[in-house]
Amino acid sequence: MRLLRSTDLALRVLMRLAVADENPETTPTTREVAAAMEVPYTHAAKVVAELQHLGLLAARRGRGGGLALTEQGRTASVGGLVRAFEGDGDVVDCEGATPCPLNSACRLRGALRRAQEAFFVSLDPITITDIVREPTGPLLLGISGRPE
Repeated sequence: MRLLRSTDLALRVLMRLAVADENPETTPTTREVAAAMEVPYTHAAKVVAELQHLGLLAARRGRGGGLALTEQGRTASVGGLVRAFEGDGDVVDCEGATPCPLNSACRLRGALRRAQEAFFVSLDPITITDIVREPTGPLLLGISGRPE
């Protein structure tokens, strides 16, 4: 299974914010997150807005502003986050512009749907805090600090 770029970025943003909590001087802005992760600012801003909507991060504007992980963000399930960003659509598009002729009797779609759910279930017990434990957290903080 391949994750959407927005899902990958959401996970990396939350990981970065989880380690920023340990050092408030490194609280990044959306622009800094976009630059550090080498993604367009507009893409990062959309992901940050969705994470804020989900209650996983707080954004403060102006001088001294930046992004901060919420308590809900620290304990968020990676599986839940991936579901929220990926949606619950099918792995394959059986009913697109050219519907599959096997659609009415296909077993593949059901098998792929079960595999997708197994993927999500395997991520459910893992939290954002879990994925930034040593050695990941200190390394992440070291490579994404606030620019001078």
